[in-house]
Amino acid sequence: MAKALKVTLTKSTIGEKPKNRATVRGLGLRRMHQTVEHDDTPVIRGMVHAVAHLVTVEEK
Repeated sequence: MAKALKVTLTKSTIGEKPKNRATVRGLGLRRMHQTVEHDDTPVIRGMVHAVAHLVTVEEK
């Protein structure tokens, strides 16, 4: 079974660059404190790394 990541948006995207906003949307996050689960893949890890200052991540 593949590991999963729980990604939660903890800071607002107001004032962020459009690229960072698009990355947050690409992760499926729309509002503050929303949590989504993704498989632990290099693509998702890269997206999380790009917006690490806006999200918190838990390994499941």
